[in-house]
Amino acid sequence: MWDPTQYSLFRDERKRPFFELLARVEAAPPAHVADLGCGTGDLTRVLVERWPEARVYGVDASVAMVEAARRRPVPPTLRFEVGDLAAWEPPAPLDVLVSNAALHWLTDHEALMERLARKLSARGVLAFQVPANFDAPSHRLVDEVRELPRFAPALASLRKGRAAPLATYESWLAALGFSVDAWDTTYLHLLPGEDAVLQWLSGTTLRPVLAALGPEEGRAFVEALRPRLRQAYPAHARGTPFLFTRRFVVARRA
Repeated sequence: MWDPTQYSLFRDERKRPFFELLARVEAAPPAHVADLGCGTGDLTRVLVERWPEARVYGVDASVAMVEAARRRPVPPTLRFEVGDLAAWEPPAPLDVLVSNAALHWLTDHEALMERLARKLSARGVLAFQVPANFDAPSHRLVDEVRELPRFAPALASLRKGRAAPLATYESWLAALGFSVDAWDTTYLHLLPGEDAVLQWLSGTTLRPVLAALGPEEGRAFVEALRPRLRQAYPAHARGTPFLFTRRFVVARRA
């Protein structure tokens, strides 16, 4: 259901949090590194540049994303795989496990933290970033359209993204023996183009919705959402202001 081209429309805005997350990762030269939810692999290659001696694994549940990642030459220390982000098992314990804007699609984050911790070595670092924007007007309006009688039956069982509170992540990971650095950042993006917020959502939040509805109903959903987003996010000559909060966690073995 993922479209690499649509996702890449706001490449700069989506990759900035990755570098801010990675800046807080302090690790001795790792032997094994993984990027869960690697997408098109552009940022996974940054991990190879930072740790050229490490074996790096890029994992994504989307076949289309992994195929896009493999179209460019792949360094010998890097491997891209299609896999379930929660169930994937590394060939060796990981010294660094990174995930950028992917884990919010998974359920039961308390159990997820335990599963991810088991993938780490004795000196392992877990670093992830997830959107924490689910109460923003953009997401509330998507939910509003989802609940319309025309769409609700087809979308009733569709999973939504989620993120736990910062203190909750700290508590879960501290109980697993980690010291935790956690913070939120709210970005003000000035998005270019017509219906810019709709275009943003079309690369992420709306992908599972449109896949569940199919082409005809998907187009109807978009046309119901479009005027709501235009009213909530009026465009200006300099772009459409769009506030977006992201949640960052870096956990190290204590």
